[in-house]
Amino acid sequence: MKFSTSQILVFFQERRTQRNIRSLAQFIIILMVLVFVYSVLFHFIMEHEGQKHSWVTGFYWTLTVMSTLGFGDITFESDLGRVFSMVVLATGIIFLLVLLPFTIIQFFYAPWVEAVAAARTPRKVEEGTAGHVILTRHDAVTDDLIAKLEQFGRGYVLLVPDFDDASRLHDMGFRVVFGPLDQTETYVSAGAPSAAMIAATSDDVTNTNVAFMARQVASEVPIVATSTNPTATAILEHAGASGVFQLGEMMGRTLARCMVGGDAVTHVVGNVDELLIAEANAHRTPLVGKTIRENRLTDLGVSVIGLWDRGEFQHAMPDTVVAEHAILLLAGSQDQLTNYDEAFVIYNVSIKPVLIIGWGSVGVAAAKALTERGVEWKAIERDPNRIRPTDEHADRVIVGDATDPALLEQAGLFDAPAVLITTHDDSLNIYLTIYCRSVRPDIQIISRATLKQNTETLHGAGADFVHSYASMGATSIFNQIVGDRIATVTEGLDIFRRPVPASLEGLPLSECGIRDRTGCTLIALKDPSEGLIANPPASTVLRSGQEMVLAGGNEAESKFLDAYGKTS
Repeated sequence: MKFSTSQILVFFQERRTQRNIRSLAQFIIILMVLVFVYSVLFHFIMEHEGQKHSWVTGFYWTLTVMSTLGFGDITFESDLGRVFSMVVLATGIIFLLVLLPFTIIQFFYAPWVEAVAAARTPRKVEEGTAGHVILTRHDAVTDDLIAKLEQFGRGYVLLVPDFDDASRLHDMGFRVVFGPLDQTETYVSAGAPSAAMIAATSDDVTNTNVAFMARQVASEVPIVATSTNPTATAILEHAGASGVFQLGEMMGRTLARCMVGGDAVTHVVGNVDELLIAEANAHRTPLVGKTIRENRLTDLGVSVIGLWDRGEFQHAMPDTVVAEHAILLLAGSQDQLTNYDEAFVIYNVSIKPVLIIGWGSVGVAAAKALTERGVEWKAIERDPNRIRPTDEHADRVIVGDATDPALLEQAGLFDAPAVLITTHDDSLNIYLTIYCRSVRPDIQIISRATLKQNTETLHGAGADFVHSYASMGATSIFNQIVGDRIATVTEGLDIFRRPVPASLEGLPLSECGIRDRTGCTLIALKDPSEGLIANPPASTVLRSGQEMVLAGGNEAESKFLDAYGKTS
């Protein structure tokens, strides 16, 4: 526990420290008065017994008895003396063994420990800090965002208004700054005027306060925030937020977008400029049982990036066989995807309603997205208070416990082409996924995960697609920094753009070895003069100024950055 001279001076200059020292001094004065009084009484009683001792002996006896050492070399012979000894002993136990340690700990040691922690916990960023991201809450979204920032070599600072939380997070290795979120000085201390972005991911009220306060000192810095409804979005924009995300709405639409269980045509799940990324169900189509080469999908103009099979993704190779429950991940222009749809529109058609479990913000958004696509649906919700009579299509929502097999059967689970599990309870989502997969091996299961670490468990339980709330929020915020260079297709698979590395310039694609070295698949090239080249042939020569469009998981993306650098 080391302190510099300046830290010690600051500690003793604090009002709380000065008040505590005064209280400690008062206690010591009272204790000294008691010792003096008992020493005087010691002499009177000893003289009464016919014994004479010096004043030093009186103080010596008083201290040994009060401290319960009681050497026994000086004793009283009368009952009066023995009673006096018991009074001195009891006083010593109370004052020296109980009150004194408590007083020192309460008024001196505890503040001293807090001062040590305060000295370790930063209250401002280092001088010259710039281009960093300021985060105002530590949660699942910012945890994932911090990982992305570190992956791309971006700095960040986490504002924490609670001192104990700030100390704990600092000890865990997070870059924190302690300070209240409702004071402009906090944002100055966090380097807001020179930051790349400020991200608020708390509740609507706190986020509004953050946006308003931060905007006072950082008029040009982008401020992004999350919100729960359109009204909160409008208020946040008035408060100074430059970008607002309704993550519940985004999550619901993303889950609905993954629903390909009702037909075999393409469903767009992302795009990079005019290049569209789509998914198509291979179930009950002529594609099943044949290799990519034998299916000759390139004749339709589309490129097969990879295949999903019950949560397992594999890159498409010419000899890759399309399994019965495979979902193809395709890349192509709108015209190319239309050609594919015309070839497979007659297959795997189902008019049965999709089942949505959960009627929160995510479930409501998923229902709206399915309605816009012309897909019928039914929903189950346990809490009747969430179903408002004013909600459109509220009559399609069944009130009850989704863990009840009879209710699931009533809602149409055994006929539904797909089930969307949207509750915020990951444990419940895992349970429902296991049950739905056990009774319907052929159904498409799409699930939400609140925490990223539960996505693998949900895939293992039988989910075809899983999206985590944390990853979606982190990617949406991160794209505000890097300029929409990342599109999450599903959990663990991103489409991202990177400039052609200098080490690959002048090489044809056939000699680059990008997939072998990193696991990423190049699906397009963006050329300044030719525009976007979808599915470039192997003979294409990479040139300076071009931008590569790549598909890969988090590990593959990290390997690419390690191999070719992090230059944006």
